[in-house]
Amino acid sequence: MQETRSYILTLDRVSKAVNKLPARAATEAVNFSKERFRAQNWIDNSTQPWEKRKVVKNESNRKSGRATLVDTGRLRRSIRKVRVSKTSAIIGTDVPYAEAHNDGYRGRVKQRVRAHTRTTIHGKVNVKTHSRVINLNLPRRRFIGNSAQLEKQITRMMTLEIRRAINV
Repeated sequence: MQETRSYILTLDRVSKAVNKLPARAATEAVNFSKERFRAQNWIDNSTQPWEKRKVVKNESNRKSGRATLVDTGRLRRSIRKVRVSKTSAIIGTDVPYAEAHNDGYRGRVKQRVRAHTRTTIHGKVNVKTHSRVINLNLPRRRFIGNSAQLEKQITRMMTLEIRRAINV
């Protein structure tokens, strides 16, 4: 009778631990993606460092020394759990330019310029709203996606949680 009760309690603990695993895995994946911004690389079967930012003549000193893919931090902060169910977890971002940076992009982009006032040596000039076309060549700098290293971390975490539930 006592053995049956302990067996049921163990099954109950394991069941609760298994139900929490997708949310824990999503947290591991979010932290892994945010760590890519700190390390400035992507880790899969090997480490692939991000291409350094280009040196721009007119860029201020404050911007020239900052980390790659970080200006305001919006992209890094936007990485979060999108959906977590009993059997799966999805992480992602809602920033429109995230895909172009993660996968790389080469092509033309139409950009809208708002009306504004420009100060010149001749005085102030009103600039009307207009659009311009820019040629973009963004190198691939992965920060989110499938990774062998991430899978190892999640597998270790899941194994540890289940062992902990069994041995309590």
